[in-house]
Amino acid sequence: MLRRRTEPPRFAITSETLDALYRSHAPGMAVYIARKTMDAGVGADLTAETFAQAFTNRNQFRGRTREEAIGWLYGIARHQVSHFVRRDRAEARALERLGIQRPHLSDVELERLEDLAGISDLRRRIASHLSDLSHEQQEALRLRVLEEQSYEQMAQQLGINEQAVRARVSRGMRALAERLSPDAGEIREFM
Repeated sequence: MLRRRTEPPRFAITSETLDALYRSHAPGMAVYIARKTMDAGVGADLTAETFAQAFTNRNQFRGRTREEAIGWLYGIARHQVSHFVRRDRAEARALERLGIQRPHLSDVELERLEDLAGISDLRRRIASHLSDLSHEQQEALRLRVLEEQSYEQMAQQLGINEQAVRARVSRGMRALAERLSPDAGEIREFM
């Protein structure tokens, strides 16, 4: 006689389960995002957006356990960070120019989140290791990360081809990641 294999029921993402997940994981997620973006305010904003997206797309979740739901939430958070870093900086600057402000945390709350995320220490470590890179790599990282130039713009400015620019940025990021090995993932996220 064949036994019918039954699968455990799906973990339902309801407003109640999402509320419980928010209470237990939002602080850690805000720290995670703040470390990725180096901005505590963005950490708080993107955490809220992550949970809003999770609620909106709750019917797409196919996991069967609470742990899978947490992984799903962090996947949404990673997507939010990527979207912010790659596309939304220009929008944030435009909103600022228009005088539209995002809801923000108090100075005490921002400082606490930055302390929890270790942002000051990470910034200091990155700055100290930048000086170890070649001048060409430092310049490439400055143009790409700080000035947010495209590879095409960088190639024109530096008078080299786009492939060489990409190589300089990649080598610089790899060198920083090696020196900051526990935080290597955070460094690569900015590219």
